[in-house]
Amino acid sequence: MPDQDRRETTPTADSALPLAGVRVLDVCQVMAGPYCCMLLADMGADVIKVEPPGAGDQTRSAMGFKMKGSDSLGFLNMNRNKRSVALNLKSDAGREVFMALVREADILVENYRPGVMKRLGIDYEALREANPALVYASISGFGQTGPWAHRPGFDLMAQAMSGVMAMTGHGDGRPVKAGVPVADIGCALFAAYGILSAYIGAQRTGRGQAIDASLFDSALAFSIWDSAEYWGTGKPPEPLGTANRMSAPYQAVKAKDDYFVMGATNQRLWTKLCGLLGREDLLADARFKTISDRLAHREVMIDELESAFSKQSAQHWIDALLEAGIPAGPILDYPAAYASDHGRHRQMKIEIDHPIEGKVPNIGFAVKMQGTPQQVRRHPPLLGEHTDEVLTQLGYSQTDRIRLAEGGAFEVESL
Repeated sequence: MPDQDRRETTPTADSALPLAGVRVLDVCQVMAGPYCCMLLADMGADVIKVEPPGAGDQTRSAMGFKMKGSDSLGFLNMNRNKRSVALNLKSDAGREVFMALVREADILVENYRPGVMKRLGIDYEALREANPALVYASISGFGQTGPWAHRPGFDLMAQAMSGVMAMTGHGDGRPVKAGVPVADIGCALFAAYGILSAYIGAQRTGRGQAIDASLFDSALAFSIWDSAEYWGTGKPPEPLGTANRMSAPYQAVKAKDDYFVMGATNQRLWTKLCGLLGREDLLADARFKTISDRLAHREVMIDELESAFSKQSAQHWIDALLEAGIPAGPILDYPAAYASDHGRHRQMKIEIDHPIEGKVPNIGFAVKMQGTPQQVRRHPPLLGEHTDEVLTQLGYSQTDRIRLAEGGAFEVESL
């Protein structure tokens, strides 16, 4: 057995970050779980990614574009600042190492289908006996309880079954999902919020707790305006394209050469807009008197506005609207967004050094910390890259490692 209380205390590059000294076990694959753990890692937590030997996190090879090595760019965008340990959790020897990690952990995040961790003997009820202060977060498609709990859950299913897909698109009958994985990323954010709240509580009480986060719940939680409309009218909201349920005009409109977005979301801005367009007659039109009137007659109102916008280019109108204090902007694709002066200033595309790939592009930090700015302290780990390092920190001797290997701790066997 390893020596106990061997957590590394040597000052490191992350020692000034808010979560320095917090240890997180990332028992996750694909997106929501790994992304949640990366958020914690970016804030300084020591995140140890526990992966099945052989293939590891399936996102390494199954999803996203690849460069020279075996890991996908998708994996590289969700796993920086972590260490990787390859363990076969189906073996007694693998679980022995895992329990040694649990005893020193503050937080554990897992996103296997409900029931898997219990079958392995490492669910919350089992682990809290070894570590009562452990914060144990489970991320799944539909939650740990309920009629749909044991269904496989991915972003597409969560969007479809939460109502998000039903109110996305242009209402022509064809289902459209949100362009980015809002259920996955939303769940990662909600889980991180719950984890940090529970961790703060555990520091005060000495007791951790289980957290149940799901893609389904998270997608529904985003439906602020849409649920309000449903509860207010008794009717399910319909797709509106780029328009808004609570204000108009607030959407994409067509100029002479292209579309752009704009919003006159209150009476003052509406008055400014009509004056700028030379359409003061719209102010006297009973159909457009109030926001409620404009929402009720949105399509004919947009026709009137686009007849004026059609006289000049999109850029002309963006400049004119902004000069008048009316929100407006271009519709950019990803290359243009990253290359924009603002995207560069905000450092939303960064490069990290990788031992196989060399320089690798990564999405920048979405939240900027002034006092303790985040940094890429570790490249996204190679599979099992830190197994020996972590075993050493846990106090395992070379003899112990031979015994663990013979016991199947590092065998190739997926969950």
